Amino acid sequence: MTVAAVDPRRTAELGRRLRVDVVRAAAAAGSGHPTSSMSAADLMAVLLGGHLRYDVDRPDHPGADRLVLSKGHASPLLYAALKAAGAIDDEELLTFRKEGSRLEGHPTPMLPWVDVATGSLGQGPAIGVGMALAGKRLAHLPYRVWVLCGDSELAEGAVWEAFEHAGYEHLANLTVIVDVNRLGQRGPTRHGWDLDAYARRARAFGWHTVEVDGHDTAAVEAAYTAAEEVTDRPTAVLARTVKGSGVAAVANREGMHGKPLPDPDAAIAELGGTGDEVRVELPAPPPAADPPRGSASHPALPLYDAGDEVSTRDAYGQALAALGAVRPDVVALDGEVGDSTRTELFAKEHPERYFECYIAEQQLVAAAVGMQACGWTPFAATFAAFLTRAHDFVRMAAVSRASLNLVGSHAGVAIGEDGPSQMGLEDLAMFRAVHGSTVLHPCDANQAARLVAAMAADDLTGVRYLRTMRGARPVLYGPDEDFPIGGSRLLRAAAGDDVTIAAAGATVHEALAAADLLAAAGVGARVLDLYSVKPVDAAAVRAAAEQTGRVLTVEDHRPEGGLGDAVAEVFADGRPVPRLARLAVRTMPGSATETQQLAAAGIDAAAITAAARDLVAADRARTA
Repeated sequence: MTVAAVDPRRTAELGRRLRVDVVRAAAAAGSGHPTSSMSAADLMAVLLGGHLRYDVDRPDHPGADRLVLSKGHASPLLYAALKAAGAIDDEELLTFRKEGSRLEGHPTPMLPWVDVATGSLGQGPAIGVGMALAGKRLAHLPYRVWVLCGDSELAEGAVWEAFEHAGYEHLANLTVIVDVNRLGQRGPTRHGWDLDAYARRARAFGWHTVEVDGHDTAAVEAAYTAAEEVTDRPTAVLARTVKGSGVAAVANREGMHGKPLPDPDAAIAELGGTGDEVRVELPAPPPAADPPRGSASHPALPLYDAGDEVSTRDAYGQALAALGAVRPDVVALDGEVGDSTRTELFAKEHPERYFECYIAEQQLVAAAVGMQACGWTPFAATFAAFLTRAHDFVRMAAVSRASLNLVGSHAGVAIGEDGPSQMGLEDLAMFRAVHGSTVLHPCDANQAARLVAAMAADDLTGVRYLRTMRGARPVLYGPDEDFPIGGSRLLRAAAGDDVTIAAAGATVHEALAAADLLAAAGVGARVLDLYSVKPVDAAAVRAAAEQTGRVLTVEDHRPEGGLGDAVAEVFADGRPVPRLARLAVRTMPGSATETQQLAAAGIDAAAITAAARDLVAADRARTA
């Protein structure tokens, strides 16, 4: 049978077949979430039956609708749907959850028909907002973003950040379908089948809502059609469903979450048997041009003279604006601190590609993830400290193989009087731990500008993080110098040096001052600028260690997970380990000037000088 048009009888049959394949896939795997998939089978069937404009042979079609399975544990339903659409075959369906299979327990872009990884509940609507914004304000394409959610995940605050943002932006091209099956993992959800409880919340954020029986395919068809006809606001389709629908042994039963059906053969028979395969012809997406690509021209980056005092956040904003002039794919997002992060400089020059996300950091990162999935190159900025709130979105961005740029300003105690709530002191550790990430911490304006351009290079993938500083610092490098990812700079060195001081950002300047003090005391110190914290320049670190025998790391960050760990890990391969010492922020800062903060944290020039002298003296005493 082929479903070629919206027909309630045919979509009901497709829903039945989707349930059968869900049961079969989970049984073959011996695990999975079939009951959560079965409740949404009719919702998926109607979507496939005439509303999802998509070409499985060209999953990157720019005009295609987007489908985000926010309830990622219902992956068997997505895979059954892909089989019905002809994207995968039955043999592959039955590899679900097996080693080497593309059909993972929760969907990832290992499958070309999956734009973003899901499974950390509550992320789908927020990412969908980014996709919808890209369609409405960037590409100006008529595609629709469909997000299929579970009711349990509506307890997540990120969902309501997304609802507010979508309502504010009047994203009529966004439809969130909520599978209200009443049961979560351990029992009933907060609101059960009270559809009006969800509707009141959605309407409060400016959404159109439709309440529907999620197993009445004619009613679901009418609901989707109504959503498509709304032109001034997003739509939430709130569907009352039954978890495990179609099989009496599990339908609306607690304790069946995340388990294959106890008797899959009986369940399949109850559902009407396997019968003939059901194939669906998806509506074709409208013609559309690909997103703009980067220009071959190099951006006219800002240039700074040696000795000028410029903050790296200023350099970031100016470089991003310059990059935007030659890269029409570059977009900027900010969390209502653009005057501080300097993203406002991009906004002034390229307002059509600037997105204000307000104080909603989860939505900020999620929108960037959604935009990059649609072919754009986002830079999202806020204070380094506040990106911690969005860490789960960053983690899942890596699972999504997302390519995006995040910028954290006001890093470290060097921000001064604002105090510890505003200080990014854990960010390097957070981003270094992200799979495939790049972590950069420039110490001067020319370096920062060059690294902004490097972050947007086509050959750099994954999550990229740039750490910028609030205060102005003297420019150390010339305007034409290059700073490759994974590189470093040796700012001071001489034959017979006694110690290497490895630093990044603000502490590079303190290290240079300390080297002068040490020289006056008869201690030779070389200064290594490790602006690429990940990947760190292991060769340069090893060379410095071999030549001086001692390495002192100093960072405006907590001792755990930052620059000190990056350097120590260089010697984890069994090579000879030099004498290592580490300076980092071990206190709880208060309010004070920048100079006072660096001194109190023990990372200023005086502290570096003392630590280097102690390191050298201890070794000399041992060998005396």
